This record gives sequence, C-alpha cells and structure tokens, in this order.
Amino acid sequence: MDLFHYPNNDQPKGPLASRMRPRSLQEVIGQEDIIGQGTLLRRAIEADRLTPMIFHGPPGTGKTTLARVIANTTSARFEQLNAVQSGIKDVREIVQQAKDRLKFEQTKTVLFIDEIHRFNKGQQDSLLPFVEDGTVILIGATTENPMFEVNPALISRSRLFRLHSLTNEEVGRVIDQALEDKERGFGNYTIHIDEEASTHIIDIANGDARTALNAIELAVLTTDPNDENIIKIDLNTAEASIQKRMIRYDKAGDNHYDTISAFIKSIRGSDPDATLYWLAKMIYAGEDARFIARRLYVHAAEDVGLADPNALLIAEAAFHAVEFIGMPEARIPLAEAALYLATAPKSNAVIKGIDDALNAVEKEKASDIPVHLRDAHYKGASKLGHGEGYLYPHNYENHYVVQQYLPEHLKNRTFYSPSTNGYEKTVQKRLDYFLQRKEK
Repeated sequence: MDLFHYPNNDQPKGPLASRMRPRSLQEVIGQEDIIGQGTLLRRAIEADRLTPMIFHGPPGTGKTTLARVIANTTSARFEQLNAVQSGIKDVREIVQQAKDRLKFEQTKTVLFIDEIHRFNKGQQDSLLPFVEDGTVILIGATTENPMFEVNPALISRSRLFRLHSLTNEEVGRVIDQALEDKERGFGNYTIHIDEEASTHIIDIANGDARTALNAIELAVLTTDPNDENIIKIDLNTAEASIQKRMIRYDKAGDNHYDTISAFIKSIRGSDPDATLYWLAKMIYAGEDARFIARRLYVHAAEDVGLADPNALLIAEAAFHAVEFIGMPEARIPLAEAALYLATAPKSNAVIKGIDDALNAVEKEKASDIPVHLRDAHYKGASKLGHGEGYLYPHNYENHYVVQQYLPEHLKNRTFYSPSTNGYEKTVQKRLDYFLQRKEK
C-alpha cells in the first residue's frame, strides 16, 4: 500500500481529525462542566439564545468544535474568520452584510473568529461597536489567556469559557469513535490496535484529541493489512506515529506565568521533588534559562534571605553558569541551585523589613538625619557640628556601643525581626545582646 493512501478507493475527504469533528452536542466528548446537561452554555445553544463568548484553552480541546456545533444549531447566519488570514477589511464586509441581513431579513449573524488573539488592538477595537450594538454575536477562540491577549472592552462584553485538556479516558473514547464510525472514520476497515500501542498514543497525546487522531490516522495509513485483511497496529507503529509528548507551555502566555509560579511556590514550600518537576517542564519547553536563573536569584533573597545567606551566592553562581556554559549543561547548576533553595531554611524577614522601612519613608513628612550621623569630612561640615558626638563602635567592647541611629520620630522602631530558622537564630542572639545593652 502506498504511503498516505487508504486501503480502497472509497477515501473520505480531509484529515481524520477534521472529519470526526462533532456535529451536535450529543457527539461532543469531554467538557462536561461547560456543555453538560443543564449548564448555561448548553441551554443557550439549545435555545438558540447566544451572547458574545470567548472559548480559551489548550489545542485539541474542542474550541472550534463548539463553534461548529453552534453553527449547526443556530438559526442565525454563521460567519467564520481566521485571525491569521483576515483583517479589518474582512470584518467590515461581514459587519455590513450583518447589518443588511438584520434590517431586511431580521436574521442575526454569529461571527466566529478563530485565534482571535492574533488580531491586534486596532483590529479588535474595530469589532467593539458592532458587538456592543448587537450587529454581530461574537464567538472567539484562543489558545492564550484572553486576559493577556484580548482587549478588556471585548472581554467585559463576553462570557469566558475555559476548556480543559481531555482525560485519558476521553481521548480513548475519541479514538474508539473514529475507529467505529463508518461514514467519517475507519469503521469500514478491520483494525486491531494493541493495548500498549493505544496506551502510548493516549499518553503522548496529553489530552489533545487532534494529536491522538492524527497519530491514529498515520498509523492506519502506513500499515498494510495482513493476509486476513486486518490492519494491526503495534507499539512500534504507534511510537513512529507519535514520538514526543507535547506539553502545554507558551512563553508569552499564562502557561509561562503559571509554571514559574508553581516552581517558586514549590521552592518556598520546601518540596525538592516538585521543584525539579516544574524546572524540568520549563527546560523541556525551551524556557529561557536566564529567566529561570533570575527568578532563583530573586527567590534566594525574598524567601530564604538571612536564614541562609549562602543561598544568594548559590543563585548567583547558577546565573553565571547559565551565561558561561549555556544549555543543556546549565540544567545541572540550575537544578543544584533550585534544590539548595528548596531545602534551605526559609525566612521572609528581609523583604518584610525593607518593605516596612519603605512604607515608613513614604508616609513621613520630613526626616532630619541625626547630627552625630552626618558626614564631618567634607569642607566646612565639622564647623556645622556634623559628626559631633558620634561614638565609634570599634573602640568599645564587642565592637558595640549604644547609640541612636534612627531619626528621632522613628526612635525604637523595629523593621527587621529575624525568624527562628537557620542562620537567623544566630542573628537573633546577637540582637538580643544589643537589646540587653540598650536596656542597661
């Protein structure tokens, strides 16, 4: 059998994933929380009472599919644009047709824009008046977080529906449906898929129905039937059809921010295993190693602080390693630094201290530097009394002498309160000694 040819001449048209798109709500697999019985969206679709909406979520979860289901259900005229290929001119043409249709036929127009995040601000702004006055009912689809990529004015006028990756069981049902469907799928052929082959495809598809169907189609079309006219797909064929897991990660979108957030929170929570997992996910997805190193640098000061002063040095060393040796070797010092921070004692006393001090500075009306702390070395300063009365700590026992350093209005104010973790235990003992000297 030739590559990419069906076993007989009765060849369905288009890719399997496209042919198998659900045509009705009953055929949709997954997203029960959005379109299950009794849900808001399902009731709106079944009643043909649509309002502007935006579907967002990972690829292969059914955003375009839901739009097609709506197209098959609504009595309104359904128009579709792809933001990659369309511009303001296309929008204006559809809007004008929608106006005429509404005026002369009393028929509404549903405008579906796939990949709406690809429209720039000006293009999105051009939609706003016509969404607002009801000329068109907008349905947008995007793989990005709409809060980042869609104009707030459009978001405020639309309902947001987040679609989730399919479960393994749901992806398995999608595959079974394609193998059994005689009209659009491979139901007219005798196909046997080994369990380990099916498990491999489902696992690597990672919740993406389109990826799973593409793999099944490639496996079927490149496998000759045996003497019994059975197409057998084993693990080797499955591995050749879908080789590498595609993870959900976009360096410009919410996956980027959510993953780095999970990484930092795992370090802060002292979980080394979760720390390595989220680090590995970022490295696997091609995240900028310098970005990771910078976040480690910040975290070392922000959440470890003086509980372990070496943390900042370890983070700095990892940053230099990234700059000096690059990836993939730099994954090792990055992992070492991340694990050091994850297993280090934690304290946010430094950040609380500096933020409290900044807050005090922001609120004060005026602040005079105590005379004894002022510089007496520049010309004429000593004649003004600057530095007079200053006590040089190194001339006293334990290199400490009781002396006021804060401005008068902040006298006895405490900004830094060490934790009881790590090195800060030692810091607290030293501060206790200073306090005892003050009280004498």
